[in-house]
Amino acid sequence: MGKCVCIIAEFRHGAFRRVSYEVASEGKRLADALGIGLCAVAVGSGVAEKAAELGRYAVDKVYAVDDPALENYLAEAYVPAIADVIAGCDPAAVILPASVDGKDLGARLAARLKAGLAQDCTRVVCESGKIKAKRPIFAGKCFGWCEWAEGALPVISCRPNVMDCFAPMEDRKAEVEKVAFSVPETRSRVKSMDLDTSGKVELTEAEIIVSGGRGMKGPENYPMLEELAKLLGAAVGASRAAVDSGWRPHADQVGQTGKVVNPNLYIAVGISGAIQHLAGMGSSKFIVAINKDAEAPIFSKADFGVVEDLFSFVPVFTEEIRKLKSTCS
Repeated sequence: MGKCVCIIAEFRHGAFRRVSYEVASEGKRLADALGIGLCAVAVGSGVAEKAAELGRYAVDKVYAVDDPALENYLAEAYVPAIADVIAGCDPAAVILPASVDGKDLGARLAARLKAGLAQDCTRVVCESGKIKAKRPIFAGKCFGWCEWAEGALPVISCRPNVMDCFAPMEDRKAEVEKVAFSVPETRSRVKSMDLDTSGKVELTEAEIIVSGGRGMKGPENYPMLEELAKLLGAAVGASRAAVDSGWRPHADQVGQTGKVVNPNLYIAVGISGAIQHLAGMGSSKFIVAINKDAEAPIFSKADFGVVEDLFSFVPVFTEEIRKLKSTCS
């Protein structure tokens, strides 16, 4: 058995992403089951100054690879840096976020380490000292359990917003060890990042999402959903049909060919529920469907269904939310 469970924390634009804390929490549960410690690898520009924060989520030690050239994720630089650290700390398992970058990193890292990879997992357990991971297959229609052969290193990417996150222990800090790493000359580089600075909640980080589909009838009707989302502190998503029609940008697309999301609450407005869309949001904790077609497939997945014309229902619903918030404030 390895010396620790090792997580890979995702550090972007001067801060750790929320999914890093979820991965740390899951790593701690696994480490406790194995009776070993929890360490982390953090890569980025300025990450050493922030690395001790991971201690609030039960990380004992952080190996920080800090260099201005590592500000943005680039596989050619990140993979060798992380692989070198992992080889030195002899982990029993490696856990990382199944984010856009994390999925790319996980696959490359597993190949470099000659490890066994389970992507996009929704549960990790230890039974009789054996690590197992649960992951969706066939576009989320069913789940499979993964096990590793004796002596194989498990590399597990965890789906964001699925793992229970610990309440932070504010006074706890992790030990930080800065790791010397010579950033290699790469064939590609990130020249700039075109970030959405509109202040909107990012889909994969959102706890509440309001999504619109073909039933919205056109881009001119989406302000209705944006108003509701603002009241709820939610992100606005869209189905593939809405994106293909040019009503919303691809960054808003939820589904198998868009973003996989796992909010606490997903409100599907005018979305029929095609298989590829369900694959992207089916693991949401609560799903509310609003559609005038009582036979729409989305209702088979929904926890709560409203069979009503969305143009009649949503404005009334929004007004009731506004009244409720004014009463509570």
